Amino acid sequence: MSPDDWDRHWKAYAKSASLNPAQAYRRLLILQALDLGRAQKPVRLVEIGSGQGDLLREIKERHPGVELLGVDISEPGVEFASEKVPDAVFFRRDVNEPLALPERYRGWATHAVCSEVLEHLDNPRAALENARSCLAPGGRLVVTVPAGPMSAFDRHIGHRRHFTPELLREVLENAGLEVPALYGAGFPFFNLYRLTVVARGGKLIQDLDAERPLPASARVAMLVFSSLFRLNADVGRFGWQLVATAVEPSTGDSRRVV
Repeated sequence: MSPDDWDRHWKAYAKSASLNPAQAYRRLLILQALDLGRAQKPVRLVEIGSGQGDLLREIKERHPGVELLGVDISEPGVEFASEKVPDAVFFRRDVNEPLALPERYRGWATHAVCSEVLEHLDNPRAALENARSCLAPGGRLVVTVPAGPMSAFDRHIGHRRHFTPELLREVLENAGLEVPALYGAGFPFFNLYRLTVVARGGKLIQDLDAERPLPASARVAMLVFSSLFRLNADVGRFGWQLVATAVEPSTGDSRRVV
């Protein structure tokens, strides 16, 4: 199986991803960085790499008035997301190519998210440049990527690289974005969780590919880490979950405060 076969990956891993405490923790970090409660209205948000729609569903539940757009390369991902967030609009697109969305979405988004996508791409800068076509001047883009060591499962699902803060800033700025905030979240327990995934090696792939319920020990471990993640430092230098807030440069009087 190709590590880039996201139709296969979402069919195989959608249920386990929903149970993953790292996913829930990441959504919390993204919501904090978006700060939608204080955003100027109307709010229009696009997620680049919307996957199975869990983030957009949570945003809709917390902020019902937000208009939502999702873009993902996977047909099953788009189908899952459309079922979870029927009020959102979804397109199947490859972010490695110009997005070719309907004209109304050019410069449409006041906010955007690109979470756990760039590590899968050979040219993350080009993907960000393509995504910028959706952003309004002054629009806020929240990006998350992994730092720290790579696991066998990471390689299995197509990670090309893990980032350092310096590398992530370089990619964002070279794509033409301003970067007012960039930090590492999750120290110490997110890091410990990632080390546990690394230590499991290929056994984790076997468990997830077995098409049977996760072992009880894995479910207990997820519950324990879910509780421990409440004690993480959400902003710092040492966490292996990198979070950046980038801004689409403004022109003239078109700047929005978001």
